[in-house]
Amino acid sequence: MIKRTLGFLAIIMLLTLVSSCKKDVLPKPTSQLRLDYPVAKYASFSNHCPFEFEMNEDAIIKEDKDCGFSIHYPKMKATIYLTYKMVNNDINTLLRDAQKLTYEHVIKADDILEQPYLNNDKKVYGMFYQVDGNAATNAQFYATDSIKHFVTGSVYFYAKPKFDSIMPAASYVKNDMQRLLETIKWK
Repeated sequence: MIKRTLGFLAIIMLLTLVSSCKKDVLPKPTSQLRLDYPVAKYASFSNHCPFEFEMNEDAIIKEDKDCGFSIHYPKMKATIYLTYKMVNNDINTLLRDAQKLTYEHVIKADDILEQPYLNNDKKVYGMFYQVDGNAATNAQFYATDSIKHFVTGSVYFYAKPKFDSIMPAASYVKNDMQRLLETIKWK
């Protein structure tokens, strides 16, 4: 009976050892947050300032001084800043300053793509800049009629600029900025 019990225990121990041998346990990789944003709906924005434009209905707009605006995206921790200046025979200076502001990001940027914008019917001319890489801003633009009006816009995120992390939000806001530029009308 002792031999039978020892044999039975040996079989149980052997089965336990065989069944407990599994592959090494590996830690799960860290997951990334999936960011889905609603389809943008645009509405016209107009007030006493000498220009109007379309903006995302989900954004919150706040007027700053001298017809400047802050368009806030709370879910994305982003803000589009618009500034307005009158052209007083200084269009070359305004253009140079707008371009200089964009190219100050060249230190951190991987690439800066320039997209000219021309709308002869509305007399709106400008440039849209897409800044790729870990720069403080990933999109900027300027628009002018070359005679009276000059508007600049740039987006900033309230997060450390890691382009891979903010790319979905950056792409969403960049599309809103392009829409804003393409819908500017002078009054």
